[in-house]
Amino acid sequence: MAKGDDLQKRTIDFAVRIIRLCDQLPRSYVGRHLANQLLRSGSSPAAHYAKARGTESTKDFVHKLKNYLKELNESNVWLEIIIRSQIFPAHKVVDLKQEAIELCRSINASITTVNQKTSR
Repeated sequence: MAKGDDLQKRTIDFAVRIIRLCDQLPRSYVGRHLANQLLRSGSSPAAHYAKARGTESTKDFVHKLKNYLKELNESNVWLEIIIRSQIFPAHKVVDLKQEAIELCRSINASITTVNQKTSR
């Protein structure tokens, strides 16, 4: 397994879980709005990470990781809104929200490591 494959797999799994959640949200105006927003932000980190892995420069790598992080942070906000609004059972969303937090921590650590190595 190549370096980063495990994180790529987790990110794709996260996107699939987001897709399934969005498909289960109520078909109301609010439900559709939340599903559309979450679908965009929750499915794009996988592509951002794939792009980051293919970059040719450290600067571009960090830039792509920051895009990944922005989308995950946005997803985390939408998941929190879903939980607080009680539009969907919280117990079905909490694990997904926790995964978003853990993925954010992992990418933050990667960004910090790269920045420390390049500042030497």
